[in-house]
Amino acid sequence: MKKGADMKIAGKAACIFVLLTITKLTRITGNRMAAQAGHSAVMACSHRTRATMVTWKISPKIGGPCTLVFRADQEKVYRTNCSDSVKSEFKPEQFYALEIQQVGMADEGNYSCELVNQEGNFYQMYQLTVLVPPRLSLYCDNHSIPVCEAAAGRPAAEILWVPENSSTTEIDSHDNGTVTVLSRFTAHSTNRKTVTCKVYHATLNETMSTDCSSSQSDLILYITIALGFLIIITFMAVIYYFKLHGCRLCHKTKPPDTSLTHSLEDDTTEVEPYTTYVQKENTIYNSVSDLTGGQNLP
Repeated sequence: MKKGADMKIAGKAACIFVLLTITKLTRITGNRMAAQAGHSAVMACSHRTRATMVTWKISPKIGGPCTLVFRADQEKVYRTNCSDSVKSEFKPEQFYALEIQQVGMADEGNYSCELVNQEGNFYQMYQLTVLVPPRLSLYCDNHSIPVCEAAAGRPAAEILWVPENSSTTEIDSHDNGTVTVLSRFTAHSTNRKTVTCKVYHATLNETMSTDCSSSQSDLILYITIALGFLIIITFMAVIYYFKLHGCRLCHKTKPPDTSLTHSLEDDTTEVEPYTTYVQKENTIYNSVSDLTGGQNLP
């Protein structure tokens, strides 16, 4: 019995020793990492050197897994299902770092590295989050209400107003994981004409100001109405001017038609020689008749 008990104690001690050894030789650390879209992300594997083998495993949220294996004895890197944007030179002075160039939404996911050397196995894990800076705008709506918008950002931006007063916020989530935040400044009791919108995001902190006071909007409205009336009056005056001068031209006395007079004069001129000729013929005829008649008398 005593022998059996001693054997059990020895077995437990051996198990504890093995577990302690494994714990000592195997160290797992995890980090959360954020990278801005369009920039590069660099993740170090381990500060240990003289690695005999280094393995990077990538499990993105979109797409299949990727594996890169470096073997020091062969000085060669084996890639499996990895895009060209995933690069690593596996240099000890760079801690066998992995670089993701031009980070995009598809690169978000889990990254794990295993380094093997004479001291044991060492693990490093990263959870990569991609940040997208929002597009900012501040404007006045049709009711002269200031509107501050942070569009297509990731994560959602936070919007605050100065002076601090009541506001309404609308949040719209998009299919690509980005979020648009729209805030309206609804306070009308403030005496300040200029309001300030402050946008807080992991990639930026911006402050924008605008003046949507009613006096300014009324002035613009009055100027627009005045210009409209001026254009209408000018247009009517031009129409009246052309209409008036057109009627005057229509009522002017037409010049006499001399073509008929010239025609009559020409006809008279053409007829007069013929009349003179006929008269002469008649005179000669009468003279001859008188002579003939005188000779025939007894």
